[in-house]
This record gives sequence, C-alpha cells and structure tokens, in this order.
Amino acid sequence: MTTRSGIRTAVALGGLLAAQLSFPNGARACGGLFCSTSSPVNQSAERIVFATDGQRVTAIIEILYQGPSESFSWVLPVPGEPEIGVGSTAALARLQAQTNPLYRIQTNIVGECDGGTSLSGGRSSADSAGAEDGAENDPTVTVLASGSVGPYDYELISVDPGDSDVVDVAVAWLGDNGYDVTPLGEDRLRPYLEAGMNLLAFRLTKDADTGSIRPVMLTYDGSRPMIPIRPTAVAANDDMGVLVWVLGGARAVPINYRSLVLNEALIDWFNPSRNYNDVVIAAANEAGGHGFVTELARATSTLSPIGLTEFEQAAFAGLDVQQSAEDLLIAASAFAALDGFADAVRNHVPLPEGVTAEQFAQCVPCYLDSSQSGGGVAGLDKQAFLAELEERVIEPMRASQALFDEHPYVTRLYTTLSADEMTEDPAFDFNSDLEDVSNTHVAVREIHCKDLGDPEVEWEAAMPDGTTIEGKANVWPITFEDGHPANRAVLQLSTQGRGTTLTNNEREIGDLIERNNDRFGGCACRVGGAPRTSRTSGLAIALGILALGRIPWRRRRRLPPVS
Repeated sequence: MTTRSGIRTAVALGGLLAAQLSFPNGARACGGLFCSTSSPVNQSAERIVFATDGQRVTAIIEILYQGPSESFSWVLPVPGEPEIGVGSTAALARLQAQTNPLYRIQTNIVGECDGGTSLSGGRSSADSAGAEDGAENDPTVTVLASGSVGPYDYELISVDPGDSDVVDVAVAWLGDNGYDVTPLGEDRLRPYLEAGMNLLAFRLTKDADTGSIRPVMLTYDGSRPMIPIRPTAVAANDDMGVLVWVLGGARAVPINYRSLVLNEALIDWFNPSRNYNDVVIAAANEAGGHGFVTELARATSTLSPIGLTEFEQAAFAGLDVQQSAEDLLIAASAFAALDGFADAVRNHVPLPEGVTAEQFAQCVPCYLDSSQSGGGVAGLDKQAFLAELEERVIEPMRASQALFDEHPYVTRLYTTLSADEMTEDPAFDFNSDLEDVSNTHVAVREIHCKDLGDPEVEWEAAMPDGTTIEGKANVWPITFEDGHPANRAVLQLSTQGRGTTLTNNEREIGDLIERNNDRFGGCACRVGGAPRTSRTSGLAIALGILALGRIPWRRRRRLPPVS
C-alpha cells in the first residue's frame, strides 16, 4: 500500500467530484485478480467510472486510504445535492480486468531451421506480453443533508461566506465537527467553493474499521463528467495514475486535454508490464502533462458482466431464513470475497473470541464447529443478516451493472499527473464520429532460420501499425535511449469530426526504426517458399539493389497516417 507522509485524510488525496470528482490514492494487486505480464497495468492508479445521459451524471469513485480508522475523513466538492450510495470494489476489479490493455507477440518460425528449441515456447505462441449541532454555532454554514450509507456517516454542507472567506469558513466548520482536514490545500479548494459547489464529508461509522472502506456512488445533475484535479496536488505522488471509464452513447473524448497516440515501438512487447507506464508518463509529459491515452472504446454489450455472475445470482436466490444458521452462513460465504460481507458478519454473527470478521469471512466453515464457536451462531438473526447482505454486498453490484446496461458505449482513458501538472480539471464529452479502439494489440514475430538455441537468433516483428521491427533473442530492441518520442501523434479531439493533429512524429519514428533495423542482418532461409537473401548474398551484390541486404519495402515502409 502506498503511504503518503503526513496525510491523515482522504480529502488531501484529491477525493473530489467531477462536474465534478476525483479520489484518493493507494495500491492494489491486480484488483485481487491474476496478473499477466501481457497486461501492463498501473496498480496504484486512481479509478473512477462516470455514466451520463446528458442530464444526470453518476460517478463511482474509489476511496483508498491507509491509517487509523478514527482519522479517516473524506471531503469532496459536489454540485447541488447528489444521491449518495456505495459502490463495489469487486465490480471495479472485474471491469479493470476486462478492459486492461493487452500486448502480445505471436511467434512464427519460418524456413528450415536446425535445432528444436524455440523461443518463448513454440511455433505459435503468445508471449506475456462530530458535533451534530456544529452548524448552529456558525450561521454561514448550512447542513443540507446527513445520514449513513454503507460504512460511512456523511454530511452535506453549503457555505454562504458573506463577509467571511469561504474557504476559512468551510475548513473551520469541518474541523469543529470532527473532520481532520489539516492537509487540505485551501487555495486549491477555493475555486470550487467560490463557484457555489457544496462539500460532502464522509467518515467511518462508529464501529467500522478501514477494512470497510469502499467506493462511493454519487448521482447529480450535470451534462458531462469533469474531474476537479487541482486539490489532488496537495498530496499527489509524482506521475500519479488516473484511470477513467466514461459510459454514454458514443466514444468519450477529453475535450480540454490532448488525446495521445502512443509510439508502441517503445513498449517492451516481451514484458509490457515493465515499461508501459513509463511510456505513458513520457507521452503525457510531451503533451505538457495534459493528455489521455484512449485504451479502449467499444460497445458495453461486448463486456462480460461486472456485477453478479450467474453463480452468484443463483447463490443469493438460494439463501433462505429456513436454513440453519450454520448452513446459511456457509452458503452466504459465496460472497466472502466481495466488499461488504465482512461488515455484515461483524454486525450480526456471534464471533468466537479472538476471531475478527475478516478472519471469519475468509474461512466460514472453520469457525462453525461448536467446540470453537460454542454454538453461538445458532442465535444469528438470519433475517437481519440477509437484509444487510443484500444492502451492502448485492445491491452495489447490481447498481454497478445497471450503469453498463443503461449506457451503450464505454471508453477507458488513462494518464499520469504530477502535482505541478494539476492545473486544469479534465472534462469529457462524446464524439460519435470516432471509431472503436481495441485494448488488444498483437504483433507477429517471424524467427529467422538459425539454430533456435542460438542466443543470437534474429527475428522481425510485424507491428499493428504496419511497421516492421527487427531484433534478436528475447530482447526488445527499441528503448528511450534510441531517442524515440513517446507519442506517435498528439491530437486535440472535440465533439465532432476526427480532431486536429497537433504533433505528428511518424517520420521521426520511422527513421529511428529503420536505424534499428540496420543493425540486424537477414538469414539465408525460406519465407513463403521464396529464398531470403542475407547481407552477403551474391544476388544482392550482383543486382546492387539490397544495400543493407534486406528487401527495402519490408524495412523502409513508413508508418501509416494517423486516423
């Protein structure tokens, strides 16, 4: 878990709403899912989902926090009076797993080769790539709403500064009412308060611990999503990842940030998780810190459910208060991995002495033996347990899935930002003129005819953009040291048309790839039934047309135009 020195509140992590929102930082291990090196993912990136119909915006914001539960508080500017609920970390993890960018190399061995040892395992393989009456003491602050949702208590306040400083008034009220806002950057919060936005403050309920922290779901009036990123700079890590999904009727575009088309030659296709984030960091820096990579754009119907699986739906339907307490708990353990289950256990299950709700959830049958539990679970209020299970675990999964069912198109965008780059709030809109973007990238590598056990064996890879890159062994030959720009192109997109190309690095990249390929020679083997010529080929010398011993069109082809 990433820790930030001196930070005691999630507000300092920029948990702010987008037209209005952002969220605190932390780390996860592939969202609890299996990690593949072909899926290059920044596991500490901030995650948020926006869904809009042009009238209302729903946002799922992940809250990540490390520290004592009594110090947890999260404050975010919001427009108006939003509907407040909880989301599901499990649904976010399932969404991320399905939409992660994938980089794979398919390896083909061509020609008549000696030896039987292949690179990367075969002829055709996929290389892994507080005080309740506080407002009465300060008439300039009005509590618009308060209540509890999931593991949180919350208060929604508006500030009428009068002759007072709006930020001073808000921060003083929050401090007086038990919200630890010491790290809050007042100057960065000021634009939102002066624009008339309200403040929504969360803290954990009395008996909840930090293990109960989960995403929140907010719905508010608004025509388009926007992330007020500026307050995040108070405690942002350098090159903090920001991962956004936008649901709507068409492909989403950043309208005040650049759209980045990566130079995929820089990605280590043998181990893309090694440097993908470095390439995005460099690409964003080239755009002045204000640019997003579109990692996926397609119909939501192409995604598998991110909510309850068929098994989970059947398992929940099968729960019955007529079951014994032991049988009910064992059956309910099908949801033990979902957020909210441990809270339901903590609130309703008589736990053996010394056993935490989290421990019980990890192995329900282990603690049901009467010798350990003293038969205490027989007194379980089964009806109350099932009701809380549905409220805390099942409904957030259903609500997350409903967003995808109600909106036909999903766009995933990613960038990195450092504190000094958080000067403009990213805003998103839709453009139906743009094509889909696949998250799967496949290069086809041909191994030249040599002993495959030879560490110097050479290959060439046909890239998705139409270029050919040559190298040897399982070492990706293109690096930043070669002088490559991280962006193939930088675009400015809008709600219509195909946008404006601000930077086009195709020619420079093509020249640098050509320079790389000049370092490698060919091999005398057969490709497609025709003999390949080597650098010392007599035919090349006789004809005088293969200056570097390679067929010119294979290496000198330019990058296709940016679409």
